[in-house]
Amino acid sequence: MIERRKAMGLALGATLVRSASAQPAATERRPASFYQSVGPVLTTYRPDPATATLTRLSEVTLPANVQYAWRHPALRVLYVASSNGGPGRPGDRHFINAFSIDPDSGSLSPHGEVAQLRARPIHISVDRAGAFALVAYNNPSGVTVHRLAADGTLGAEVQWVTGPDGGIYGHQVLASPDNGTVILVARGNDAATDKPEDPGALKVFDFRNGRLTLRQTVAPDGGRAFGPRHIDFHPTLPLVFVSLERQNKLQVYGLRDGVMTPEPIFSVDTLQQPGALPPAQLASTLHVHPNGRYLYLGNRSDAMGEYQGQPIAMEGENSIAVFELDPATGRPTLVQSADTRGFHPRTFSLDPSARMLVAANLVGRRVREGDGTVLRPANLAIFRVGPDGRLAFANSMPVETGEFLQFWSGMVPL
Repeated sequence: MIERRKAMGLALGATLVRSASAQPAATERRPASFYQSVGPVLTTYRPDPATATLTRLSEVTLPANVQYAWRHPALRVLYVASSNGGPGRPGDRHFINAFSIDPDSGSLSPHGEVAQLRARPIHISVDRAGAFALVAYNNPSGVTVHRLAADGTLGAEVQWVTGPDGGIYGHQVLASPDNGTVILVARGNDAATDKPEDPGALKVFDFRNGRLTLRQTVAPDGGRAFGPRHIDFHPTLPLVFVSLERQNKLQVYGLRDGVMTPEPIFSVDTLQQPGALPPAQLASTLHVHPNGRYLYLGNRSDAMGEYQGQPIAMEGENSIAVFELDPATGRPTLVQSADTRGFHPRTFSLDPSARMLVAANLVGRRVREGDGTVLRPANLAIFRVGPDGRLAFANSMPVETGEFLQFWSGMVPL
């Protein structure tokens, strides 16, 4: 555990951007849609937290494989980034589509023109004011900003004289709660036989009128053994939570006036048995509970072996890790590791009332069963969320992926 003395100048009691005594926002019991992608097809479901079920309603087909999606903070508009690129291949067709969201069914219909991009977009978000779409790219690593019209339609890309420093392998871009800061998460890459490790970093930008100016690079030990994938913010404390994909860690940083602590305040393992599992174990995305008392983080295992000449999945953690957060400091404590009953939970989300969590397992895999093997398909794993933040498995919906992957999923309030 990395103690808080590493950030003496940013003691939490003196650095609250939002008052620690303020109560977290109450969870909202309002209708939502759940969206899930397989290749270019984006499907709409109606979630029912009371029964922990999903009802399939409709679908739309994007011009390329869905990479990520994000709802406008005020308008019923969903922005979807797509590309024919993917892991290990850059592709040559990349887009942002805007869709109007039907307030009753959640069904999607085209909203304005399609924006074409120069490279594969790996993540998209919208700033807190709903004025700009932010797009992260992994190769070449970087970020672009696109204006949004008053009706939510896509506008022109914001131009810079000099582009922002994108680090190595950008994976997420997100505006701070006060909208004055944008953080680009740059994962880096592991060392290989023919090259050293590419260091990871958090690129912290000043954000004004759609323009990004680099303010700070957070890269403990020069970014070595630092592979950040995704971040989330605490609802009341000035804290940034960071999942380290390549190290299977959850780290916590302070944030004051747009400046992060250079070292983590806390650092904990995400796995039940750190170091005891195969090397192909990766931390995934993370989400803070709306009440600020819990945090959820995905663990993914890509470890593969062979049996009877067929590739099979090896033992590993494919789970949602549940952390309790200290209400005064945000210190995380691992209290549960909920098995997703599938392989590689790349994305997951909570419904607006935080009573239901759905994890999308990326792909189906064969497993050994008796003297043979059986296929466990990709699935949607549905959990009930208790008042204590713990997860209780409710049911699993198999998903036919064919040649594609179940690459993105998310809850969207209606």
